[in-house]
Amino acid sequence: MKDVLLDIAIAHFGRLGFAGAATRAIAKEADTAMSSITYHFGGKEGLYLACADHIASCVSNRFEPVVAALLADPPDRPEQAVDALCGFLATFARMMLDPKSEDWSYFIVREQHAPTEAFERLWDGVMSRILDLAVGLIRRARADFTLPEARACAIGLWGQALTLRTARASVCRIMAVTELDPATADILIDRFVANTRCILSAQPEHN
Repeated sequence: MKDVLLDIAIAHFGRLGFAGAATRAIAKEADTAMSSITYHFGGKEGLYLACADHIASCVSNRFEPVVAALLADPPDRPEQAVDALCGFLATFARMMLDPKSEDWSYFIVREQHAPTEAFERLWDGVMSRILDLAVGLIRRARADFTLPEARACAIGLWGQALTLRTARASVCRIMAVTELDPATADILIDRFVANTRCILSAQPEHN
């Protein structure tokens, strides 16, 4: 019941914002008493922060098999790092296509524009771990990259996948489809992976 309440709250907060969402409406949709929000979360602010923790936990669970495999057997050659990063990025892109990520994205995008304590929980709970791993793989693939360059590269590579959720209407229009069907999704993800391989396999520039 608690997870159901959190999922409903995430949808309300994501679409209406903290100020616009009403705990009474959240409780009603969850078919529970208002007192249950107070009991479990202490009130509206506690519920909002719990939503951030819930999103971070759900995303972490999606990536746990990938993360565990990388930590257990880290790549020791550049080409292995490229393969690992491509798989990592494809997993993230597939998550962006999952209908479940829609409500998460509304919530997260609001926190990107106007960060609160909830953003810190999202960052510490999952974002930093994913991006730190990505940056580490990039630096293993491209030893010529400085740390700031590797971080900038990670932003660019992950931005490809984020468009599948945050710019979905534009992506559909560009791809001349009404929805991102499996065939179109495969084309896009294959292109993202090809772009990633191209960037990370490029030879260092010489002055």
